[in-house]
Amino acid sequence: MSFIDALGREHQAAPDARIVSLVPSITELLCHLGLAPQLVGRTGFCIHPAEVVASIAKVGGTKDVNIGKIRALAPTHLVVNIDENEKPTVDALAEFIPNVVVTHPVAPEDNLALARLMGGVFCADAKAEAWCAEFEAELSLLRAMPKPLPQTVLYCIWQDPWMSISGDTYIARMLAEIGWQVPELGSARYPQFEWSDELVAGIDGVLLSTEPYRFTEAHAEALEKQIGKPVRLVDGEMMSWYGSRALAGLRYLRALSSEGL
Repeated sequence: MSFIDALGREHQAAPDARIVSLVPSITELLCHLGLAPQLVGRTGFCIHPAEVVASIAKVGGTKDVNIGKIRALAPTHLVVNIDENEKPTVDALAEFIPNVVVTHPVAPEDNLALARLMGGVFCADAKAEAWCAEFEAELSLLRAMPKPLPQTVLYCIWQDPWMSISGDTYIARMLAEIGWQVPELGSARYPQFEWSDELVAGIDGVLLSTEPYRFTEAHAEALEKQIGKPVRLVDGEMMSWYGSRALAGLRYLRALSSEGL
């Protein structure tokens, strides 16, 4: 049986795979599926579950990896993501890693295909299906909640320069589950923007994410005073990590919807 990745490439089941994961959230998913013994390499940003990944070799970041170190680990499989990893890096690694599994979840329900792809390729089907059943139940609970009036929220991921997200992102589609829409700030998936009266007038509030920029409550308080609109600090992992953490992310969304801006 073959399994299809985000680029339409077929992959066969590989029970003895040696895996390098360059995607923090998928590293966590692989560990959740019981595949940590087959993980031979991870990025320094692959921090969950801490007690498990501590023994897995670090190979650099998501975009700047140590190619020589990865080669020495002799992996059979590389797991990457279209948004998080650079194509030139992946192409260089593909010269000596025979199987490159490409992922690209862009909506909450894409976690189901992701879990089944990882479970299928790496022979953890039963655990993947059990997780999918739990995820589907949690997603149904979220979607059955009464929806508040739609609101427009500016989700900030960086400052100096200020950066946000487009509607064509996983985070935006997570927010859409509770009726929160993001303003379109141009054609980029992660656009830069400048604060202006027009921008502030068009939003109901601001969400400051704890990652990749480490926004804090102090940032939120200062910005709220500056713009005169509600500003809330949100857990970036809950909003942006697909894979096993997305289950907690759905519960986080339910709480966020109940509390409001």
